[in-house]
Amino acid sequence: MSTQAFTRLDGFPRQRLGLLPTPLTPAPRLARAIGLPDLWIKHDELIGFGFGGNKVRGLEFLLADAKAKKATVLVTGAGAQSNHVRATAATAAHGGLESIAVYWGDEPPVAQGNLLLTRMLGGQTRFTKNYDRMHVDLAIAEVAAELRTAGHHPYTIPRGGACALGVLGHVLAARELYLQCESLGLRPSAIVLAVGSGTTFAGWLLGSALLGAAWQVEGVTVSRPPSEVRVRVAALAAEAAQLLGMPALLSEAEVVVHEGFIGEGYGVPTADGEAAIRSAARLQGVFFDPTYTGKAFAGLTALAAAGRFAGRGPVIFLHTGGEPALFADPPHGRK
Repeated sequence: MSTQAFTRLDGFPRQRLGLLPTPLTPAPRLARAIGLPDLWIKHDELIGFGFGGNKVRGLEFLLADAKAKKATVLVTGAGAQSNHVRATAATAAHGGLESIAVYWGDEPPVAQGNLLLTRMLGGQTRFTKNYDRMHVDLAIAEVAAELRTAGHHPYTIPRGGACALGVLGHVLAARELYLQCESLGLRPSAIVLAVGSGTTFAGWLLGSALLGAAWQVEGVTVSRPPSEVRVRVAALAAEAAQLLGMPALLSEAEVVVHEGFIGEGYGVPTADGEAAIRSAARLQGVFFDPTYTGKAFAGLTALAAAGRFAGRGPVIFLHTGGEPALFADPPHGRK
């Protein structure tokens, strides 16, 4: 374990939000259903703040930085059912700041799921009327410039919290799990998680490298092609390592990411994802979401069936949250 890096990380300004550590529980009925001898779930959906989700971990560092810079409003963006945006609105409310969310596309006729919660939290919302997700990045910068002109002090957060400070929260998550496994005598062979912006994946890979963990972190992309994921994740991990006074510890070739589970596009439910949601609910009493964990667990199911984890030790699935999306425009077939 890189004691120096974690000592430096523990010294970073951080505004505590989540109830940590989040639970780590066995999922024996799900394990049997997908053909794994030993499956565990790391429950970041139970983080206990802002309707949960792993995004809270990075926001602890981002809120502290925003406060240090005397910010008065947090500005971020994504899709209308973004977990990150909803968690950011909760973070702003908790920290006594305002928040503005910039969403791609057109405003839906009815506010549901995460959009409804974001507004309940006091978040102002704007829609770009442009369905190019990249356009949100430009819109965030435009809103920040507008606010500065009006005398406000905005603090911008990229989509998904995809920045070096955001990654640090997930480095700590890797250490948290490492200590939980030690206390349980558990020796996982793999950690499997959904990959969107790459922030969580970068943190888990960097944290695992700093820990010298024997497990392999494997991502299931739900948003981008693997080639793009590898570039983004390696860059984010390098930026976060630099904050910790460490060299880049991860090459693009070391980023293990599985494809084939996005379906028609990011945020569009798939049949396999819906099947995974039903299976987790009925066999284990656990709710996955249609954008991230449902698709990622469908990926884990297919990988297990293909023998990916044959002869290896326990597998841990990272539940990143997102259940509010279950209450927005339910797709056909969910029963």
